[in-house]
Amino acid sequence: MEMKNEESVSENQNKIGSVSENKNESENEVENESVSESKNENESENEIENESVSESEIENESVSESGSESVSESENESHDKSVQQIQHPFHEEHPLVLVAEQSNEGLKAYCDGCGELLSTPCFTCIHCNYHLHKHCAEVPLKIFGHPLHLQHPRWRFLLKISFTLFLRQRPHEMAYGCALCKEKRKMFFYQCHRCWFSIDIKCAQLSSSFKFSLPFKLDIHNHALTFIESPIAIDVLKRFSCSWCHKPLTNDISFCSECPFFILHKKCLDELPTKINHPSYHVHPIFLNRSDTGCFCNLYQKKHSGPFYGCTLCQFNINIGCALPMSIVEGKSCHQHPFTLFRRRGSFICDACGTEGNYISYICSTCNVMVHKNCTSLSRIIKFSRHDHCIFHKYFLEDLARQDCNICFNEVKLDRGNYSCGKPGCNYIVHVNCVLEDDHLYKVIEEGKQCEEPCKKSMQSSIIRVIEVNEAGEATKIEHFSHQHCLVLADKMEDEIDRKCDGCMLSISPLFYYCLECPFFLHKTCVELPRIKQHWFRQSNAILNFKGFLECNFCCRPCSGFFYNIGEYLRMCLMCAKIADIIECEGHQHFLFFDFKCKEKCNGCGIRCWHGAFKCGKCRFVLDFACLALPHLAFHKIDEHMLNLTYDDDKEQSYCDVCEQERDPTLWYYSCSICDTSAHPKCVLGQFPFLKDGITWAYADHSHTHHLKFFRNAEGYPECSRCGKLCQEEILKCEESTCNYIIHCKCRDYQV
Repeated sequence: MEMKNEESVSENQNKIGSVSENKNESENEVENESVSESKNENESENEIENESVSESEIENESVSESGSESVSESENESHDKSVQQIQHPFHEEHPLVLVAEQSNEGLKAYCDGCGELLSTPCFTCIHCNYHLHKHCAEVPLKIFGHPLHLQHPRWRFLLKISFTLFLRQRPHEMAYGCALCKEKRKMFFYQCHRCWFSIDIKCAQLSSSFKFSLPFKLDIHNHALTFIESPIAIDVLKRFSCSWCHKPLTNDISFCSECPFFILHKKCLDELPTKINHPSYHVHPIFLNRSDTGCFCNLYQKKHSGPFYGCTLCQFNINIGCALPMSIVEGKSCHQHPFTLFRRRGSFICDACGTEGNYISYICSTCNVMVHKNCTSLSRIIKFSRHDHCIFHKYFLEDLARQDCNICFNEVKLDRGNYSCGKPGCNYIVHVNCVLEDDHLYKVIEEGKQCEEPCKKSMQSSIIRVIEVNEAGEATKIEHFSHQHCLVLADKMEDEIDRKCDGCMLSISPLFYYCLECPFFLHKTCVELPRIKQHWFRQSNAILNFKGFLECNFCCRPCSGFFYNIGEYLRMCLMCAKIADIIECEGHQHFLFFDFKCKEKCNGCGIRCWHGAFKCGKCRFVLDFACLALPHLAFHKIDEHMLNLTYDDDKEQSYCDVCEQERDPTLWYYSCSICDTSAHPKCVLGQFPFLKDGITWAYADHSHTHHLKFFRNAEGYPECSRCGKLCQEEILKCEESTCNYIIHCKCRDYQV
C-alpha cells in the first residue's frame, strides 16, 4: 500500500504522538500568523502554505513518532492490548500482532520494512503475508532536517516543512534510489514530497551517527557535494570506489546525493597533481583536465568518465586510475595474496578474465598470474540470475573437455579465468566478462556465507487454500488469492465456447479450475504458480500479481491476466514468464539463448529487437519475446478448425485470408492444413487478444477524467466521442453510469 498524502500522514501521527496542549496553542498562533502573511504576499504558493497549517504536524516533528506508541494518557486502559497488536498505516486492512519469541521452526519470512530475514520481536499479520520487525514498525513516519537533504529554503517560516522527509513503503518510480547507498530496493524509504530525494530506513538510521558537511558547489559537477569523514565505517559504501581514481573509499570522501554513483576521495578533489610525467608516454608531460565529460583512455582502451590526464598536442589521454595506479592491491575477499603493480610495454592476456590488456598490469608472484587492474577485485563467488547455484571464479580448470560459455556459446579457454558452478555434477561455465556485463543479473556472495538457492515458495505464500481433495490427493476445491469465490477442478468444458484462462489469457484446456458462481477460469498450472520466484531476467525476486496489469514489458502486448513484478518496474505476463533463457524452439533446429545486446530483426515477425532477443549461436536466427509467447493454436471465424502456428512457407507468393494482403512467406503465420487457410498472426489474434471484457483502463492513458472499461463490442453501434464514427471495433467506455463517453481503442491519446 502506497503512502498517502501529507494530510493522512499528519492524521496518523496525531494518533501516535503525545503533544503538550499549551505548547501547541502557542505554536498554532505563530504559525497561523506566518501562513496568513504568506498568503497575502504570494497566493501562488497556496499548496505549500496549506501544508504548514497543521499545528500538530510541525509540533510532532520534535518528538519521537512511531506507528505503535500510545496516543495519550487516556489510552492507558488499553495499553496491554496495544502492546499485543498495532494498526500500521501501511497495512490498514488488518492489525499486526506482536511475536515476542521465535519458535523452534523459525519464522522463515522477510520483513516488509527493511527486507531482511525476520527475527523477533516482530509484528505479523495473521491473515496475510505481511511482517515487520518491531524496530521497523516503530520508525518515525517523518524525519526533519536530514543532513543529505537541506533544500527548499525559500520561506523562513516554512523551513521545518521544507526539510521534512515522509515515510513511504518504497521509493517513487522517478527517484534514483537511496541517496547514501544508491540502491533502489523494495523497503521503507523516507522521501521528499517536492523532489525525488529518498533515503531508505537503514541508511537514514545509520547516517544519523555520522557528521556530514553542508552541501558545497564546485565547477566540476552539476550538483552540490556533501563531505563525510571515515566512510569505511559505513558498510554500504564498501562496495563503491572513487569515481575518479577507482580506489576503495577508505579515506574522507565527498559525494553527490542526487547522482547514483558520483563519489570522490577528498585527496582526489584537492590534491591531484596538475602535471605528471608518465612512464608509458615520454614525448610530453601530461596535464590534469578536470572536465567531467571524460575521455577515451589510451591505456585502458575504454571510454572513461570524470577528469583525466592528457596531452592536447598528441591526443594522448589516460584516466586517473591508470595515471596514478596503486603499487600494491590487497583484498583477501577477492584473492588470497596481494597483487603488485607491474609496468611493462606491450600487450598481455589477463589470467583472470582471458582478454587482452596493455601496459598496466598486476601480478601475483605466488600464483604466477598476471591480471588487469580491474580484475584484481574480481569477486570469488557470485549468484547469477541465469543459474540456480552459486558460481566461483577460477584461474584454471583441469580435467575437463572443451566447453562453451552458457551465455555467448563461444568456447571457454580452460587455461584462462572463468566462472563455473561448484555443485558436483553441474558443468555450468561462463566467461568472466559475459557474466559480469550487467550488474542487475548477479550479486556478490561474501566469503563464508551460504549460497542462496532459488526461492521455492508456492503454496506457503497464501496463494491457495485447499478445501477438498480426491483420492489421488489432488485439490478438487480451493480458494485462490485472486478470486472471491471457491474454485472447482474440472477436465473438460460442458459447452464448446472458447473460454479464456483468467491467469494466462489463453484458451482453456484440461485440467482447469472454474467458479460455480461467475465466469472465472484458471488452468491448473496457473493455479500452482509460485507467488515468489527467481526469474533469470533479473537477480531480484519476481512476485506474482493480478491487479492493475495492462501491458507486458517483454512482449509489449496488453494483458488482463496474472503477471510477475520483476524488480520495481518490470511487468511480465505469464506467457513470457514461462520462457527460459536457453530454449529449444519448434521453428528452429538449434538452441536459442537470450542476448541482452541483440538488436537484430526477429525472424518470426520481422520487427527489429531493440532490448535484447533470443539468438542462435550457430546461425543468424533471432526471435523476440512476442513471437515466442504466441499461442500454438488459435480460433478464427475464417476457418472451422483450429489454426496452427506455422514457421515457414514454401510458396513464393502468399496472401493473408483475413486482410487479403500479401504475406511475407519467410515470417511466422497461422494456417489450417485441411482447408489451406493462412493468415497473419495479428489478423488472427486481433489487436487485444489477451484483454478481458470489462477490465479497467486507467485514466492516465487518455484525456478523459474518469476510468474507462474495455469491451470488444459496443451495443447499438454508438458514435465515438473522439472521431464521430460508429463503434464497430474494440471500445473504451466510461465506467460512470451517468457519463456517455465512448471511444475507439485506436482513438486513444496514448497507444500501447
